[in-house]
Amino acid sequence: MKDQFPTIHTESFILKQFTANDLENVFRGLSNPDVIKYYGISFNSLEETKEQLTWFADLEKHKTGIWWAIYSKDETTFYGAGGFNDLDKANQKAEIGFWLLPEHWGKGILKKVFPLLCNYGFTTLNLQRIEGFVETKNMNCKKAMAKTGFKHEGTKINCEIKNGNYISLAVYSKTNPKRPYNPQG
Repeated sequence: MKDQFPTIHTESFILKQFTANDLENVFRGLSNPDVIKYYGISFNSLEETKEQLTWFADLEKHKTGIWWAIYSKDETTFYGAGGFNDLDKANQKAEIGFWLLPEHWGKGILKKVFPLLCNYGFTTLNLQRIEGFVETKNMNCKKAMAKTGFKHEGTKINCEIKNGNYISLAVYSKTNPKRPYNPQG
């Protein structure tokens, strides 16, 4: 039997597997200059976007990550996407990521969705640590990380090149509350 994609329901949202019907929504987000300013992926056409949509929906990719389409509970409003990259089962950690369409910014969506993602990561994926790497100029994302309980651990200075320039990344993390930090290792 093939694995089923996990769907997460709340009283306000449904996080579900991407389908071909999401192509225009993903393109709208990942071609928008405001969304991709600090995001590592962008697309110039629907055809290019199909590759990303396939990655989002492919269960085989879930060995290294998993992403959900974020919708209103009645599935009429698409908000954006969220999930995990760089899933490292041996070290029980993953990197969290997200993007929202600009018309949904500042409405508290991430504050409600992040706990769902983290809960899935800690309970179902058995993660000990969830990390977030945020460009230091991305003030909105840094605020969202802090509001959702992620701790700022420091900054990786000039650690990546983007558009020919070095960028620095603020490092955030949240650890599994059921497995507290043990300084004795």
